[in-house]
Amino acid sequence: MAEGSCSVPAATAADGPVPCKEAEGACGGAGQQRRPMGDPAGPGPNPWETDEPTEIAALLQKCVAEGIVSQETLDSACENFECFVRFSEREKVAKIRAEINEKKLETELLQLEMETADIVHPFYLSKKCQVLQDVNRHLEEVLKEKKRLRQRLIKPICQETLPVKADFHKYVVELLSEAVTFIEKLENHLQTVKMIPQVPTFMKSLDIALTKTEVLVTDLEELTEQILQWKEVQKEAYSDSICNTAELDLGLST
Repeated sequence: MAEGSCSVPAATAADGPVPCKEAEGACGGAGQQRRPMGDPAGPGPNPWETDEPTEIAALLQKCVAEGIVSQETLDSACENFECFVRFSEREKVAKIRAEINEKKLETELLQLEMETADIVHPFYLSKKCQVLQDVNRHLEEVLKEKKRLRQRLIKPICQETLPVKADFHKYVVELLSEAVTFIEKLENHLQTVKMIPQVPTFMKSLDIALTKTEVLVTDLEELTEQILQWKEVQKEAYSDSICNTAELDLGLST
């Protein structure tokens, strides 16, 4: 192997991207990280570096140890290979996609947990159980006081007559008259409100009646014209008959 070159056997290079990975690990040296081209952030992790050196890496290290080729030459040769940069970028893209998929899965799990939290979460279940227990206790108390509640419901809220002072009798009479008027108006308003849902039906019936009325008016106008025409014809016939009768009378007299 000549100095200043980083050669890879042809049989090994024909296998695909694996020799490039091995050559990159070898060119970087033992424990040395390669800086990708165009990366200003400094040295980064080598995606092709393995825990154990490959056969090609061991061979190149032996060449460096014996002085056949220098480490700087190997580093510069590895930096000139564009395929290493491509592989590094693809490795980063694959890692980023894997992280994105993992985050998506975590997001879906959190969303599912939020949707089912009020069903299966002990905190919400304990709250619901507490509410149900309160309702049950209230119902038990109501059932215990069933007789008293029934008596209270049967008993009228107020007496038949309300005590009113004599000074307020005048105002009570005026208030009663206004109350009667208000109740009458209220009944009319309630009837109007009850008929609001039937307004569309009434409007349809009104439209149908209006259409029928227009048809009847048209028929009446046509009938009126026919009657007037018949009247004119009768007048002409009557005048003709009178003329004929007069002519006959004149003919007979002559």
